[in-house]
Amino acid sequence: MKLNVKRLDLTLAHKWTIARTKGTNVSPVIVVELIGADGTVGVGEAAPIARYKESIDTVEEFCKKVDPRALSFGDVGGSMTYLDTISDRDMSAKCAINIALLDGAGKKAKKPIYDLLGLGFRDNHHVSSFTIGIDKPDVFRKKVQEANGFPILKVKVGVPDDKDNLAALREVAPEITIRVDANEGWKTKEDALANIERLAADKHIQYVEQPMPASTSVKDWTWLKQRSPLPIFGDESYHLAKDITKAAECFHGVNVKLVKTAGISGGFEALQAARKAGLKTMVGCMIETSILISAAAHLAELCDYLDVDGNILCTNDPYLGVANSNGLLSFAGALEKFGLRVTQR
Repeated sequence: MKLNVKRLDLTLAHKWTIARTKGTNVSPVIVVELIGADGTVGVGEAAPIARYKESIDTVEEFCKKVDPRALSFGDVGGSMTYLDTISDRDMSAKCAINIALLDGAGKKAKKPIYDLLGLGFRDNHHVSSFTIGIDKPDVFRKKVQEANGFPILKVKVGVPDDKDNLAALREVAPEITIRVDANEGWKTKEDALANIERLAADKHIQYVEQPMPASTSVKDWTWLKQRSPLPIFGDESYHLAKDITKAAECFHGVNVKLVKTAGISGGFEALQAARKAGLKTMVGCMIETSILISAAAHLAELCDYLDVDGNILCTNDPYLGVANSNGLLSFAGALEKFGLRVTQR
């Protein structure tokens, strides 16, 4: 087995800002390529973020420590156990390798990953939201206009301009369904409840993601959960299946991201655990190419909600995979029939 690593700088269509960042126009990712002895190629991607103390540098450093001879398309589980011996963190780097392993495994088995996992995939059934990042109201209004045709918007909040931004959104799209993501932006349970109660006056809001910091006590989360007029979802608070007991106590649902779960294998387990616990499930993303977005889409049948739009928020995605037509996802046009079902443009 050979391991190749390369960096890509993704250019954003708009400056990307959430509650805990100042905003950026470029988002770097790492693409890995595993090449088996028989020539089978698996590709994967890491989209590291500082929130989890990860960066392009940490991903590259992790990959340098990997002995490709210890990896096998025929033993994805064993390969992941080996990666855990290198580090008990570095989830984004492990994610890239896990996706590449499953891509290769699927190609060798002549199955798409969703069939390898026994899930299947219904083309033109699953609907992804389209995300509107934090901005000034006039730019916010423009972003919503550009998203015309998408049936569901995900709106980033957690700043003083929230009221004005939502008012601008409603000027353009008065009845569109929206999901709200505070990205840990409200620091106390009282502040979170006041904001959620204000949002609940809008009858077209489905739920609120991560209203408070992940460090918030279970006592405060359960206080908010009992009083919130809208469902609350854990994102930064839910990483792996082992976190499910706490998550079930604190949230109505969870947002699973492959960069938190070390890839598709961990995401599969985290979603199954959440469903078993009676929570609503969603799969989300960072700013990513079609490699990671398609990887998330392979888990769609385990999800109540999808937010896999990171590739269409950037202008230079070099890959083709799952198609997003006004939110509707489909692999029907993918040139690659097996594995991840992703090809280069």
